[in-house]
Amino acid sequence: MAKQLKHPGKVWLVGAGPGDIGLFTLKGMEVLKNAEVVVYDSLVGQGVLSKIPKGVRLINVGKRASHHTMPQEQINQVLAEEAKKGLRVVRLKGGDPFLFGRGGEELELLHKEGIPYEVVPGVTSSIAVPAYNGIPVTHRDFCSSLHIITGHKKKGDTYDIDFKALVNTKGTLVFLMGVSALEDICNSLLQAGMDEEMPAAILQKGTTAGQKRIVATVSTLAEEVKKQGIETPAIIVVGKVCALADEFAWYEKLPLFGCKVLVTRPKETISSMAHKLRLLGAEVLELPAIRTEPLEDQSLLKEALKELDSYQWIAFTSPIGVKIFFDEMKQNSVDVRKLGQVKIASIGKGTRKALEERGLFVDLMPAVFDGDSLGKALCEACEGTEKILIPRAKIGGKEILAQLAKKPGLIVNDVPTYDTFYEEQEIIDIKNLFENGEIQTAVFTSASTVRGFVNAVSGLDFEKVRAACIGKQTKAEADSYGMQTFMAKEATIDSVTDLVVDLNKK
Repeated sequence: MAKQLKHPGKVWLVGAGPGDIGLFTLKGMEVLKNAEVVVYDSLVGQGVLSKIPKGVRLINVGKRASHHTMPQEQINQVLAEEAKKGLRVVRLKGGDPFLFGRGGEELELLHKEGIPYEVVPGVTSSIAVPAYNGIPVTHRDFCSSLHIITGHKKKGDTYDIDFKALVNTKGTLVFLMGVSALEDICNSLLQAGMDEEMPAAILQKGTTAGQKRIVATVSTLAEEVKKQGIETPAIIVVGKVCALADEFAWYEKLPLFGCKVLVTRPKETISSMAHKLRLLGAEVLELPAIRTEPLEDQSLLKEALKELDSYQWIAFTSPIGVKIFFDEMKQNSVDVRKLGQVKIASIGKGTRKALEERGLFVDLMPAVFDGDSLGKALCEACEGTEKILIPRAKIGGKEILAQLAKKPGLIVNDVPTYDTFYEEQEIIDIKNLFENGEIQTAVFTSASTVRGFVNAVSGLDFEKVRAACIGKQTKAEADSYGMQTFMAKEATIDSVTDLVVDLNKK
C-alpha cells in the first residue's frame, strides 16, 4: 500500500488590520485558527496576537520602520521553507498585505517555487485610523480624491515623490511610515505650493488605547509634534478634512477610551466580558489564564448517575460543570427523566443560563453568587434529611461544604468532574505591559483565574495590578498577592463592567 503523503503546504498572507481586534476580518480569524506556523511582525495588534491558538509555532520577524529582526529576503525564504514542510503557514501583517506591506515581494518567491498561497486583505490604517479620529478621508465639500504615500525613506536619501503633483490633486494625502520624516514631508509640500494654512494631522496608535491626535497646519504640525510628542506607529494626514476631527471625533467619547484592560478567562469560554468592554471603547487583551478538562476517571459521577432519583438536590457551581454532567448522562445512557423529582440549585446567572439551555429551570439561586452563599441558601431550603449532589471542579472551594456541614442530617456527595490547569502566555509580554503602566485594569471572574494569571505572569510585582473582581472569594485571592483590589456590587458580568468604567473615571 502506497504511503499517504502529508497535505501540501500553503501560505496565507493575512492582513491583521490597524490594531483593534474588532477590525480583524472573519476570514482572517478563520485562517488563523487553522494555522500550524505563524510568521508575524511588530505592527500586528496584541488583540490579534492573543488569538493565535496554543501549540502553533511562532516566528517573530520584527519589522517596524528601520528596525528589522529579520531582513525581507530572509522572511520570504522562511515562508517558502515552512510551506515545503507541508505546513499551513500564516503570515500576519499589520494593516493590509499589499499596501506598503511588501506582500508582493513575499509572493514572488512562493510563485517561483510553486507553493500554493492565498491573500486575505486587511483593513488599512490609512482609512481606519483617520476614521477613529473623526477624519473622513473623503468629503464632497472638501475633496474628491485620496492618495496614500509611503513616507519612509532611507537616512540621507531624498524623496522620489512628485510633491507638486500631489498638491495639484487637491485631495487628501495620507503618509504611512513617515513620522521620522515629518518635517521633510511638510516642507516638501510647502515648497510645491501647498497653502501653509492647509489642515494637517498626525495620528498615533490609532484604534488602540494609545490613540492620540495632533491637528495643526502643514506649516505648524512639525513644531506641534516637538511640543506635544508622538509615538510610533503613527500616520500623517494632510487635507481640508482634518479640520473636521474635533467635530466628528467619536472614539475618544466612549467611556473606556484610552483604557487597556486584561480579561482573564478559562480557555474554552468566549468572553462576553471582553465584548462588553470593547463596545465601551476599551482595548481588551484576553488571557486564557486557565483551561478546564473533564477528568479521565468519571467513576464517581457514573455511580451518582445510577442513583439520580435518590437525590433531592443537585447544586451546579459552573457552566463547565453543567456541560460535563450532561455529557456524562448522554455517555452513560441516563434518561433525563431521572431528574424528574430532583431540585436544581445554581451558583449564578452563567450557570443558570447553561441549565436553561438544556431545558432545566433552577429552583434556587443565591442573591450573592459564591459558594458560601449557595451553601447558606441550600441550608435554608433543606429540612436536614436531604441528599445533595455537587458535581464540580476537583479543586473547588470549600466554602459551600463548610456551610452545608452546619446543617446536621444533610448527606452531601461532592463529586469532582473536571480539573483546572494554568495556561502560560508566550507571545505577549504581559509583565512588561503592567510594569510600563500600559494595562490599566485586570478583570478576574473567579479565584482560579487569579491563580492562573499569577502563574502566567511570574516575576511581576502584583502591587502594580489594579484588579476588578467579580466577588469576595475572587477579591480575597487577588488580595493574597497584594493586588489593588476592587469588587463589583453584584457578581455579574454587567456589574464588573460598570466597575471597570468607574475605575477608569477615577
